[in-house]
Amino acid sequence: MAADSGYDDHELYNLSIGRGFELVCPVSEIYNNTSSDRLQLINFYESELGQAIYSWRGISVEPLIEHIKDVFKIDPLPVRRYQKVAGLVLLSTTTLSNHCLLQLQDTHKEHPKAIKHMLGS
Repeated sequence: MAADSGYDDHELYNLSIGRGFELVCPVSEIYNNTSSDRLQLINFYESELGQAIYSWRGISVEPLIEHIKDVFKIDPLPVRRYQKVAGLVLLSTTTLSNHCLLQLQDTHKEHPKAIKHMLGS
């Protein structure tokens, strides 16, 4: 899982490993007494494979987030930190899903060809 530096959080690293994947993101700060686990994260992120994985954000995550921010006019995000942003994105995507569902019900279409058309984008 690739994420930006805002997700550089010890609990998120542990959660991702516990769920069977690894979080790859820029490490915000390095100190003289940085733990060996954290140094391993830094080394992997800076490796060729780590950079390749991180670059996938540009074709997977970023376009979706930009679309959500554009549709709901939330750029820049009015909140910071993972939990607040997660709540805002969850609310936005739920609203977007409900809008699509209502559009489907209103038009009686079983198989829409393009959600962008339904959203008026």
